[in-house]
Amino acid sequence: MCLAIPGRVLEIDELNGLRSGRVQFGGIVRAVRLDFVPEASTGDYVMVHVGFAISRVDQDEAKRTYEALQAMGAIEAEIGPADSQAWDR
Repeated sequence: MCLAIPGRVLEIDELNGLRSGRVQFGGIVRAVRLDFVPEASTGDYVMVHVGFAISRVDQDEAKRTYEALQAMGAIEAEIGPADSQAWDR
């Protein structure tokens, strides 16, 4: 099953009109396409599904969702083991 996982945008790049960025999920950082959320900027929280950010969310909602998915064991299944202490870094 694929889920949308919340993460924090660390960096944004644009190459040939395509937006991508580095997004942090707990202690894991992944490259994510940001084309569907042109309003997203560094520091924002986004919901990511199969490598694409699909919406922005506020920090509280992102944290609640991340913790719920982590409690279900869904984070590790989607992006690998996470460092639960790294959320607020």
